[in-house]
Amino acid sequence: MWRTCLRLRDEGRRLLNGPRRGLIASVRPAPNPPTQARAYAPPTERKRFYQNVGITQGEGGFEINLDHRKLKTPQAKLFTVPSEALAIAVATEWDSQQDTIKFYTMHLTTLCNTSLDNPTQRNKDQLIRAALKFLDTDTVCYRVEEPQTLVELQKNEWDPIIEWAKERYGVEIGSSTSITGPSVPARTREVLTSHLASYNMWALQGIEFVVTQLKSMVLTLGLIDLRLSVEQAVLLSRLEEEYQIQKWGNIEWAHDYELQELRARTAAGALFVHLCSESSTVRHRLLQE
Repeated sequence: MWRTCLRLRDEGRRLLNGPRRGLIASVRPAPNPPTQARAYAPPTERKRFYQNVGITQGEGGFEINLDHRKLKTPQAKLFTVPSEALAIAVATEWDSQQDTIKFYTMHLTTLCNTSLDNPTQRNKDQLIRAALKFLDTDTVCYRVEEPQTLVELQKNEWDPIIEWAKERYGVEIGSSTSITGPSVPARTREVLTSHLASYNMWALQGIEFVVTQLKSMVLTLGLIDLRLSVEQAVLLSRLEEEYQIQKWGNIEWAHDYELQELRARTAAGALFVHLCSESSTVRHRLLQE
């Protein structure tokens, strides 16, 4: 994960040390803002209206600039992030846009907007509960009874990550073929609630975003803990679907597009969590190395 930050740093230094001009990205909120808990639904596309992307450090953190104007959130707040590494990553999103700004590809920007504006006004406890509710319907805990080849595939691929989570957190996590799913012990909820409470609000926004992509708390924990790569976590979350595709085939372009989109969203969410939760002192030292 830090290798990604270090690669971003080299280009980001140019942005940080360059002229204090930047990216103006004040996307106005819709008349009826969505009630989705995780993120905004910005315009799909817009013609690029800036030439230069810059980063400046202000009193509240790092700001993103588009030419001569500062980036703002949908609620017109100053777009300020807590770390230089995150600012570089967001600036890279804006700088990589071509003639058309494709907002649906800018997952880090969207997560920052959600963290800054908190459009659904949720507190830390509510974010934790929203993430943990996926324990009741966790993808890797729901098993099929047939065909036997899929039964074995789920056992071979999903059991190891469940065993890892049980040992890593000292909890019980079961699986079930019942439509109601496995019963989650109260202690498991308590332990994982305490673990998630160690993250700040920004990181929790990212964790919930990843959980929603993978439909699995177990896979999200494995990804954030670096037990799984993004590719592994996504593949495990789509195990049954990939099995059916191997057996029956797929729509020529749709499958690849959907897979790449899921990987992109999951990778952005995981990176966001790490950039928002690591010690700023440690992160600063690593960026200097």
